[in-house]
Amino acid sequence: MGIGIVLLVWAVVGTILACVGALVMGAAATFLTRKATQDRSLTLLSAVAFPFACLGWAALLFVFQACVNGAMHRDPGLGDSWNCPLPNGYAITMIDVTDQGWVYNPKTQIDGGVAEQEDAVAGVRLVQVSGKYILGGSDSRSIVDSHSSNDYVDSYFLLDTQTGRKTAFPNVDGLRAAATQAGINLNLEPIDAVYSRYRYTWFDVSVGILLCVPPLACLVLLARKILKLRKSASTES
Repeated sequence: MGIGIVLLVWAVVGTILACVGALVMGAAATFLTRKATQDRSLTLLSAVAFPFACLGWAALLFVFQACVNGAMHRDPGLGDSWNCPLPNGYAITMIDVTDQGWVYNPKTQIDGGVAEQEDAVAGVRLVQVSGKYILGGSDSRSIVDSHSSNDYVDSYFLLDTQTGRKTAFPNVDGLRAAATQAGINLNLEPIDAVYSRYRYTWFDVSVGILLCVPPLACLVLLARKILKLRKSASTES
C-alpha cells in the first residue's frame, strides 16, 4: 500500500476520532459547566476544538519528522518501504516486505533509486554490521519473487564499505572463514532486526515527546478551567 493511500486512511480515521472526541468533550464540558454563566462559551468552544487541534498537531509533526528522516535516508514511518542508514555510510531498503531488501551505498546510486552494482546487494535476508564491513546472506530468487520463502539463502557476501568491494561466498562456511580472517565473530541477524536497531534514534523519541506533552499540558489547562467554572458556579448558587 503506497504512502498516499496510507495517509488518506489515517486522515479519515483521525478525522472520525476527532469528531467523536469533540462530541464527548463538548458534552462533558457542557454538563460540568451547566450552571456557570461567565466565560462558559469560550471554554465549551475550546473543549470541542481540542481534538481537532490535536489532529492538526499530529499531522504537522508527521510532516516535520518525515522531512528530517527523509534527508537522513530514513523512512517516514508509514507506507510500503522501510529505509535506514547504517553507521558506516551504507543503508538498508526494504519494499513491500520486511524479510529481505537491499544493502547499498546511497552516495553511488543515481536518480534516488537502488540498482545492483559492486557496492550493492539485493535480496539480503541476513545482515551483520562490523566496523567497515557488512556481512550477510542473500536470496537470489527474491529479485523475481519478493514473497519467496523468508528463510531461503543461497549466497553470502562480505562487503568492504571503504573500498566498495564485495566478496561472494557459496556457503556460510566460506563467509565465516573470511570473517575470522578479518577478526570478526560471525553473528548474522534477520535484516528487519538490523533495520530496527538503526532506524529509530533520539530524534524519533523527541518527536514522540512533542506529540504527547503539549496536548497533555493543554488538556490539563482545559480541565482546570472547566473545574474552575464549575466551582465558581457552585459558589454563586
